[in-house]
Amino acid sequence: MNRVLIIGAGGVGHVVTHKVAAVPEVFSEIMLASRTVSKCEAIAKEVRGRFPEAKLQTAQVDADNVPELVKLIKEFKPAMVINVALPYQDLTIMDACLETKVHYLDTANYEPRDVAKFEYHWQWAYRERFEEAGIMALLGCGFDPGVTGIFTAYAQKHHFDEIHYLDIVDCNAGDHGQAFATNFNPEINIREITQNGRYWENGEWKETEPLEIHQPVDYPNIGPKESYLLYHEELESLTKNIPHLKRARFWMTFGQQYITHLRVLENVGMTGIHPIKFKGQDIIPLEFLKAVLPEPSSLGEGYEGQTSIGCQIRGLKDGEEKTYYVYNNCDHAETYREVGAQAISYTTGVPAMIGAKLMMEGKWMKPGVYNVEEFNPDPFMEELNKYGLPWHEKINEELAF
Repeated sequence: MNRVLIIGAGGVGHVVTHKVAAVPEVFSEIMLASRTVSKCEAIAKEVRGRFPEAKLQTAQVDADNVPELVKLIKEFKPAMVINVALPYQDLTIMDACLETKVHYLDTANYEPRDVAKFEYHWQWAYRERFEEAGIMALLGCGFDPGVTGIFTAYAQKHHFDEIHYLDIVDCNAGDHGQAFATNFNPEINIREITQNGRYWENGEWKETEPLEIHQPVDYPNIGPKESYLLYHEELESLTKNIPHLKRARFWMTFGQQYITHLRVLENVGMTGIHPIKFKGQDIIPLEFLKAVLPEPSSLGEGYEGQTSIGCQIRGLKDGEEKTYYVYNNCDHAETYREVGAQAISYTTGVPAMIGAKLMMEGKWMKPGVYNVEEFNPDPFMEELNKYGLPWHEKINEELAF
């Protein structure tokens, strides 16, 4: 039987714990750990209400502290760790997994605290050590990154001889009723949006000003929404692992009200990530802003509308040009009814559970460090339909790009 340690008690940790508890035939016991144990206990109480037989414990741990992590892992003896803490903590958790020889999974790649730069090279550098230890690390197993990579691998396997153009499109058309709020950790969300855009074209990276390039995209069951070119981490691994790519880009929707608030906050220095002096103490403006914004996990109740995330792909099959659009739409109200969380957390948490399940079942298991598109996409695609994220496809229809 497989024990699993989940680290992180935010919105995604909330969903992962629910979905893991729903599969006791794979995950025999669960421990949910975080710096703030009261958050873990609140999630555990809710999970036990839905799954009374769940074997679920909670614990306090500082995910920045390798000895603390090692101690907890040795005490609980999990088969694997699901890391849904902050991306800053990926490397310390990987270090603890190496020391204790347990498998590892995360949903977002590492980034240092002092610069808004998220790249996989820090984690890819662990590959040989994980191979030698006989354990596996699966990186970026959320939705984007995660399912978008699996969608692309599925398209490569079943629909194309060569993929030439990849556009990942991410729309949140939901309304949470707040003047300004982020749907996942505000620090990570705002760092991601305020950095320069970047995309892959003709064998090199091209850089843009933040939110400089945008255009309307017609999303299924939602309609046209203005979509902005960003850099997103799965582009780094997909351009490495999918051959023949001529261009790869990532697009995300933002409402005008959100952009206006963001620009004002940026102009007055509230999105800064370097310490400033305030009443004799060093504070980081973005961390302070995070403290006063609504907690993303609190946005579920009353949240209406849908998300739509997918891949628009063009390439060649049997010498002929082909288009393919594969996507999922997820409803905020439905996910709240199921697990008490909004759709952004749900679309990240469900794939994390599926990836962990496939690892524990041996369907995705190989010592080393890997991105999701390096494995057979078929079992994952089947599980998406089974566990709440059904996908749809459009073949040889007109695309936005």
